[in-house]
Amino acid sequence: MTEVFYFMEKAEIIAKTMAYVREVLSGAESGHDWFHIQRVYNNALRISETEKVNSFVVALGALLHDIADSKFYHGDETIGPEMARIFLKKLEVEGTIIEQIEGIIRNISFKNTLATDNPASFDSPELRVIRDADRLDAIGAIGIARAFNYGGFKNRKMYDPDIPPTLNQSKEAYKNAASPTINHFYEKLLLLKDQMHTSTGKKMAEQRHHFMEKFLEEFYWEWNTNV
Repeated sequence: MTEVFYFMEKAEIIAKTMAYVREVLSGAESGHDWFHIQRVYNNALRISETEKVNSFVVALGALLHDIADSKFYHGDETIGPEMARIFLKKLEVEGTIIEQIEGIIRNISFKNTLATDNPASFDSPELRVIRDADRLDAIGAIGIARAFNYGGFKNRKMYDPDIPPTLNQSKEAYKNAASPTINHFYEKLLLLKDQMHTSTGKKMAEQRHHFMEKFLEEFYWEWNTNV
């Protein structure tokens, strides 16, 4: 009876977290809105089926991973973890779980993997599952759509053959970059397939990566045909 109650309690917390995230992100840029969260959440649950993880932590971490993406808060990386902590405390979630969620939010982003001078101090199987799920949404057809949507949101060039991609960027260089959207494929998106942690994530990334390669081939062909 106790286990059934505990399960129902967790389900209620997850449902309340979904409602909270939908409300907070109701006016978000469409590449980082509720639908992005929903896709990452579903991918994380799928990946976690073959991993030894705490599914409750995976669910909450996936739902809250972009609650306050620093790129929309002048680069402030403390707001997201703080918002998650305040919200989860109100739901009386265990402190150790809240700490794990905060660690996931602080360390999930691609840019933080570039901080070689100050490597992340937090890692967990749950973080790896959610990071794979988040990266899957950054590649493939949806990843392409999100990249160009964000580029338009920031009023960036779609492509400029005179501006080459900047490879092997530092965290700060990546954060401050304002290069054309096509460059973003080489600076991040095409790198993600080989950075997946889980076997399921790696398999899921293959087709999406291939689609991006085909897209770039078509893009350059159409661009050069019309020059």
